[in-house]
Parts: sequence; C-alpha cells; structure tokens
Amino acid sequence: MKRVFNIKKFLLFIFILLIVCASSVVGVYFYLIGSPSNKSEQKIIYIEEGNSYSSIASLLKENGLIRNEFAYKVYLKLNTPSEGLEFGQYVLKTNYDIEEIISVLGKGSVSLAETVSVTFVEGKNMRYITKTICDNFNISEDEINKKLNDSDYLDTLINDYWFLTDEIKNDKLYYSLEGYLYPDTYEFYKSADIDDIFRKMLDNMGKKLEDYKEVINSSEYSLHEMLTLASIIELEAGNAGDRKGVAGVFYNRVRDKWSLGSDVTTYYYLKIDNFKESLNGNPNLYTCDNAYNTRCTSFVGLPVGPVSNPGVKSIEATINYREHDNYYFVADCKGKTYLSKNATEHYNTIQRLKNQNNWCV
Repeated sequence: MKRVFNIKKFLLFIFILLIVCASSVVGVYFYLIGSPSNKSEQKIIYIEEGNSYSSIASLLKENGLIRNEFAYKVYLKLNTPSEGLEFGQYVLKTNYDIEEIISVLGKGSVSLAETVSVTFVEGKNMRYITKTICDNFNISEDEINKKLNDSDYLDTLINDYWFLTDEIKNDKLYYSLEGYLYPDTYEFYKSADIDDIFRKMLDNMGKKLEDYKEVINSSEYSLHEMLTLASIIELEAGNAGDRKGVAGVFYNRVRDKWSLGSDVTTYYYLKIDNFKESLNGNPNLYTCDNAYNTRCTSFVGLPVGPVSNPGVKSIEATINYREHDNYYFVADCKGKTYLSKNATEHYNTIQRLKNQNNWCV
C-alpha cells in the first residue's frame, strides 16, 4: 500500500530544522564575538592613520583580542560605532569582548607616558589600599568594594592564581583579598582599572611565594592560615630581629589551643587603624562573636583571615618558622627578640628592659 505524503508534517519538519539551524548560527555568532580569553592580559596596539574599525580586524586577531575577523566585521555592520577611530596607541585586554573593544577604541588613543607610580606600604590593610587606589586613580571606594564582593570575579582569580582558594570567599572576612595584595612600588597606566591593579599585586605575590611552593603544599597549614599569621607578625613583630622565633611562639599557641591574645587582631576587628589609640576601656575589647578578635579569652586558633598585607620577611618567617618551646616574646628598642616559656619569665624580661631604658612599645 502506498504511503500518503503528509505536506503538513514535512513543512513542520523544515520549520523546526530552520529554527535549529538559526539557533546554532546565533549561538556561534555570540561565541565568536565574546572574549577570546578568561585571562586579563594587556595588549598594546598601535593604529596607523587612515585605518578604520573594519581594517584593523587582522591586527586585533594577531594580538589575540578577537576570535574571528569575519564575526568582528559582522558585529560592526550590525552595531556601527558612534565615534570615529583615532590613530595612536591603545591598551586592550584579552578578556574584553568585541563590544568592550569598540568602547575602548571609541574613547581615543592613550599616551603610554601617562603612568603613575604608586607605593603600597607593608603592614597596611585593605582600607589603606582602597584609599591609596582612590587617591591615584579615577576609581571609587564603592567600585573597589563591589569587586571584592563579586563571587564570580573571585572565582576567576582563584582559577588564575594557584595560591588563591575558596578561603577568600568566607563571608566572615571583612575583605576577600586582604593579605594577598603584595605591598610594593608599582607603575600603572593612569587608565588602569581595579582588575589591572589587583592582578599586578597578585602577580607580585605569586613571584614572592614561588620559591616556597613545595613547603606550602606540604605544610599542615594552608597558605591562607600562613598569610594570616604573617599579617599578625608584620604588625606585632615588625621590629623584631627574630621573626621566625616569633612565628614559632604563635604556632605553639595555635597548636596547644591557646588564645593568641593579639592586640592587632582586635584593632582590626574594631576597624581602628591608629594603633596609638588605647583599647583599654573599650566595651567591645573582649567580644567573642567576631572571627578576628583573638583578645577574646575563649578564642582558639587563628583569625578568619589576614589583618594586613605583609612583606616578604614576615611571610618567609611564617613559612619557615623556628621550632622551640616558648609561648611569649618581646623585642627591645634595638629589635633584639626575647622568647619566654611562661608568663613569669616574660614579665621579668619586660621589667628588666624597663630598668635598662630599653623598653619600647
């Protein structure tokens, strides 16, 4: 028996096929106009006089800034740039999509001489870093805090840097990248954004940690815990000649479940940046419902995260600390460190230093 040809089913099949094909084409198009890389790598390109948005397609492709020249030109046909293209130098990033590239190109060329030197001091916290950035760039505090609290952005950083883990996403942290932004003097373009600044500081931290990678990976402590302790040592023992010995004191306290009793963690918890301000009489001094305040007598272990951004000496001392059986330390005016096994010995050392006019707080 002959089958009856069903024109309606055939047309429906063709219609569905066209929809699938159209969806595939649209999907491929949006993929091709997206950012070619997840990594934020800067590329400096020079556009010669007489070039147009369309004619620089091959230049953009050669520099890894677009996925496909044809898709780029199709985008231009569908989205004609409102601004003409100036010749000169441009700073673009490999994680820009085509829309962002066109936006940057439309703002005009930049002079690579337009740079700014910025120094971030060791032992300062994220509030200081934020103020320093705002003072030197056209970036607001709200923009910085939004970036620090952007979970997707933090995931990107965790993926790009071996030393970052989900520990920086703990909701008890005041600032996600505290302790990881290496303090140093940097040269930035004046047009740098928050990501440029953070990544340059994180790149530097990565270089400083590279020599200790094997020790870090084999330690019973996570790097986050080490940097937390290093941030305390930077503030508590910055003038101590034996930072490794001081690190050993804190590790002994952590191991034996003592409270660290560190004033600098309490200043941080209270968001007081002036260490000359006395904590005595502060009604919140011994509050125990905060993940930073180790002055709480029942607080055991390390704070939830770093309380400053430490320099390499404190980091190295924390990673390669000196083992001993002491639980107290004090440094004299010249930086000589005295370790003690118990409170009596510790207070006797302090009294002796006072009698010698060699006690400097």
